[in-house]
Amino acid sequence: MHITDLPITSIDAEALPRDRFHVDEEALATLNRSILFDGLRQPIEVFPLEGDLPYGLISGYRRLSVYRTLAALRANGDYTTIPCFIRTPASIPAAMAAMVTENEVRTDVTPWEKATLILESVRLDYFATPDAALQTLYPHATPTNRSRLRAVVSVVEALGDILNDGPSYSLRQLLRISGALRAGFAPLIEVALRESPEKSAATQWALMQNILTEAELSLSEPQTPQTPGRPRRLLYPRSNLIIRRERLPNGYRLTFTGEEASGMMMDSVLDQIERMYSPV
Repeated sequence: MHITDLPITSIDAEALPRDRFHVDEEALATLNRSILFDGLRQPIEVFPLEGDLPYGLISGYRRLSVYRTLAALRANGDYTTIPCFIRTPASIPAAMAAMVTENEVRTDVTPWEKATLILESVRLDYFATPDAALQTLYPHATPTNRSRLRAVVSVVEALGDILNDGPSYSLRQLLRISGALRAGFAPLIEVALRESPEKSAATQWALMQNILTEAELSLSEPQTPQTPGRPRRLLYPRSNLIIRRERLPNGYRLTFTGEEASGMMMDSVLDQIERMYSPV
């Protein structure tokens, strides 16, 4: 197979949506030392482009990043070109599939990153639907793994702009959230996360625990006839007031948020509860 040395400045590393957007700095430093002392063991893969740059990157994002770093540190022109395999994929989706296959072998790409790639490829009109993208990008996935990844896609689609540090979530965590979405708890999760001032992944996960547990119980408990519209978990009595009902291990909690959630309102609510439930 022919290897061509190409200028690193001729390669567009962002020509394709990528399935890995968090680079392990320690792994990158190790690769830097390996290339510096032993050279590049595996050429990167590129494909011809029609645009400002003549080539787009398929695989070898970290290797190209190291070459760019080393080239910037050298004044003698070292590392300004990089060995490449030039591929001619039939289409952009085919190039993306090749990139995904290479990354599946070489590194752990998180479920969140895979789902994000699927949705981004649909947004860019490379595929008509997430299912079509999943079929092409992950053709060898088992039915179980494909179903799980589709569930993660639903989480990223519904909560991608709210959940912080999505790649840190395990597959098990994401599948629990997906189950809650299927049970109709998406609005409750969204309100709980948006109203919290704490935005770390650990805090957000802790905030969702009671909601996820209630969702799981709702799916596992025997279905009994209920009054239409019950149970009510969210109430918007006014434009600047939200009342959220949350099931706890030992009872329930009502959370009032918004501009009108004042101490005076809480006193009125407690007065009303006292009138309703105090002994006659």
